[in-house]
Amino acid sequence: MKVVIVEDEKPAARRLKRLLEKEEFDVAVMLHSVSEAIEWFKNNNQPDLVFLDIQLSDGLSFEIFENFQLTSAVIFTTAYDKYALEAFKLNSIDYLLKPIDTTDLQIALKKHQLFKPQEHNMLLSLNDVKTLLLSKTEKSFKDRFTVKVGQQIKMLPTHEIECFYSEEKATFIHTNTGRDYITEHTLEQLEQLLNPEVFFRINRKFFVNINAIKNIVAYSNSRLKINLTTLQNHELIVSRERVKNFKKWLG
Repeated sequence: MKVVIVEDEKPAARRLKRLLEKEEFDVAVMLHSVSEAIEWFKNNNQPDLVFLDIQLSDGLSFEIFENFQLTSAVIFTTAYDKYALEAFKLNSIDYLLKPIDTTDLQIALKKHQLFKPQEHNMLLSLNDVKTLLLSKTEKSFKDRFTVKVGQQIKMLPTHEIECFYSEEKATFIHTNTGRDYITEHTLEQLEQLLNPEVFFRINRKFFVNINAIKNIVAYSNSRLKINLTTLQNHELIVSRERVKNFKKWLG
C-alpha cells in the first residue's frame, strides 16, 4: 500500500512515518510544502492513502488539489481543535490532532482498511475546506478572565494580559500593569480558550500576547528570547521546536 505524508514540520513527518512503519504501512514519500506536493502529484501515480496537514509553510494544502482529481483516501493531520473539524468526519476517513496519538492513528488506519472507494465520497470540495478554515477564525475565544482578589472578583480583559505562565504547579496571569494573578485554568485549557492570532505558547511554561512583545533577540541553539513590556524576573525563551511556527505566527 502506497502512503504519502504531506507535512511541513519535518520532525512531525518523521514521527508519523515511524508510527506508520510500525503498523506495516509503506511510506512512499514525505512532502513538506504546497509546491513540493504539486510537483510530486504531477509526476507520480496517486497513492492509496494521503496524510494531509492543512496549513503548510507556503500556503493551505487545498491548493495542492485545485488541479487534481484526487482519488486517494485522505486522513487529515492538524493542530486545529476537534470542534472546528467535526465536519471533516463526514467525508474524509478521519483527522488526527497533533501531536498524533498512537491509538487514534490505529483507529484511523482501521477505518481506511474498511473503506471502499465506490461506496464513499472521500473528498471535501474546495469550498468545504475553505468554509471550515474560515470558521476557525470565526470561533469564539475568551475576551476576559475572572480572578479572585481577596473577597472580590476582578475581570481582566485579554487585551490587558501580557502573558500566562505556570510556576510551582499554578498558572498565573501577568497584566500590562505589572500585576500577577492566579487563574484556575491550566496552560493546556488555555490552548482552547485563547485566540491563536493573539496568543502563542512559546514553550511549556509561557503563553505570550503578540501586542505585549517589546523586542525579540537571537538566543543560543537557534532559539529566540522575548522581552515583554512589563514582565520582569522571567526569561522568556521560544523553544527550538516552536521557533518556526512562532515566526509564522508573527507574520
